[in-house]
Amino acid sequence: MLAVGLCTVDLVQRVDVLPVPGQKVQSGSVELVAGGPAANAAITIAALGASVRLVTALGSHPLADLAKRDLAQYGVEVVDVLPDRVEPPTVSAVSVRNSDGERTVVSHNASGITVSADIDLSDVDTVLLDGHHPALALKAARADVPVVLDAGSRKPVFGELLPMVDVCACSSAFQDPVDCPVVTRTHDADPVQWFVGSDRGEIPVPQVEAKDTSGAGDVWHGALALGVARLRRVPEAADMPDLIRYANRIAGVRVQHEGASWRDELR
Repeated sequence: MLAVGLCTVDLVQRVDVLPVPGQKVQSGSVELVAGGPAANAAITIAALGASVRLVTALGSHPLADLAKRDLAQYGVEVVDVLPDRVEPPTVSAVSVRNSDGERTVVSHNASGITVSADIDLSDVDTVLLDGHHPALALKAARADVPVVLDAGSRKPVFGELLPMVDVCACSSAFQDPVDCPVVTRTHDADPVQWFVGSDRGEIPVPQVEAKDTSGAGDVWHGALALGVARLRRVPEAADMPDLIRYANRIAGVRVQHEGASWRDELR
């Protein structure tokens, strides 16, 4: 499988209360790990036993090396298209509330990083994109295999990218009309909707005790893409309930575990 998009370094702190402007709070723990939509999805895929290659932009900064080591620990093959970049990679500051796992995130994403590179699509059976690094996404979307898009929020490249996508996985924050063969819409703890042509349905989300919701959507997308890869074709209406139940279950594992411990639980 191929994942293309953003890899960040996440500084994650657990707190009793999420800070408001002007407030200082004491954290109970600190983690520094690889994160970002494509990276979290790739880790999910690898932890579930599949081979996955992540194409992203990191560079040579020590924080980039930290992310690469973290990804390698879980079996993700990393292709860094900007290996000589000396600036720090994208850093996300994440605060997670102890009582319910709710989180806040401050991140620069891939803003200001322009990158284009050839992508080897010869041995790929499914592609997962997050829309970051647009030139890379457009090249990867040309693969003659199912292409899954993590549409967490609208990005400028979507106008050109969406016609190339087979499965568009939308979050509740992305409400634009989508004309793709397969569309899913997650709504936090509410049922997940799916649309295949004129067929549609919804699958309830299992109720679990949430300890950490950060990256849950990324994990859901990784599990969905893996389910599509196992089909070896674009999903049909009859496939959707099982695909979504699988993604729901894997995302449920993530939210029940604090920090990065969910990765080992999936292995």
